[in-house]
Amino acid sequence: MRLATIVEGHGDAEAAPELIRRIAVSISREVEALRPIRIPRQRLLKAGELERTVEFAARHAGAGGGVLILLDADDDCPAELASELLARARARRGDREIRAVLAKTEFEAWFLASATSLRGKRGLRSDLSPPADPESIRDAKGWLSSAMPADRSYREVLDQPAFAATMDLDEARRAPSFDKFWRDVESLLRTQVPT
Repeated sequence: MRLATIVEGHGDAEAAPELIRRIAVSISREVEALRPIRIPRQRLLKAGELERTVEFAARHAGAGGGVLILLDADDDCPAELASELLARARARRGDREIRAVLAKTEFEAWFLASATSLRGKRGLRSDLSPPADPESIRDAKGWLSSAMPADRSYREVLDQPAFAATMDLDEARRAPSFDKFWRDVESLLRTQVPT
């Protein structure tokens, strides 16, 4: 399946295809994860902008392709906003398989959930342990920076794709929003869409 992804950040644009490919390998499915379409969150949420972007993504993926919307929830309820975005997207392109996932607070919370597997990687402490509720941490990027040496901080564009490539996906599924991401990607890749 050709899969077009809509994301908000530069780091997301690098990390999301890596996660999609890794999930595809885990479930023995093939995927062509297209270069994500990056739109700032506040712009994407505006009336007409999501619809325009979904239309572009659907055309980019082509017949039989899918569309995945991946954003940070920030302070919004991930379930409610995902449902709203999905309804808008499907109203525009009901002929396509579309999913919407919002990382609770932010994408980096998924790294906190899989912190054990990231020990010693890219400057992270070798005794790193995940917080009890990774998705309750409001500043996950700051949490990652605090687990690095004083002269180093988390750099989204460089660290996000590197962590996405090495984190333990099963550990990350402790974060409910990552588990939803996994289930939605799997559902897209298992869909038999007529071409």
